[in-house]
Amino acid sequence: MENLMLNILLVEDDEVDVMTVRRAFKKGNIANPLYIAGNGIEALALLRGNPGEPSLIPPDRRLILLDLNMPKMNGLEFLQQLRADPDLGHIPVVVLTTSNEERDRVEAYQLNVAGYMLKPVTFSTFVELMIALNKYWTLCEMT
Repeated sequence: MENLMLNILLVEDDEVDVMTVRRAFKKGNIANPLYIAGNGIEALALLRGNPGEPSLIPPDRRLILLDLNMPKMNGLEFLQQLRADPDLGHIPVVVLTTSNEERDRVEAYQLNVAGYMLKPVTFSTFVELMIALNKYWTLCEMT
């Protein structure tokens, strides 16, 4: 059977939210590797790797979970850079944010995000969201 492991990059600056995602993965028995970047600049560096060296994140079956409100390079700026990169522009991105602003949602979808989700308030709901996302993306045919 084909390996359906996802290489998930969480782009999130809030350590509490990072810990919540890790706890939700554990509680939901999600075994996919989780890579962390604190902002868009770090995320691009992880995805691109150093010149002459491979990326730190395996290039196949990548998925990005993206917060929008971050320092240095926010989520929308990251999306613009990602979509402009011919080697990375195809990676699916799911926005996972607290921003319920219509303009953020519209701009994110204009940058071809696969989904825009508000971070749930309760941990149990957050676990359910992570399990549902994992099931969906595990079933998707990806390049």
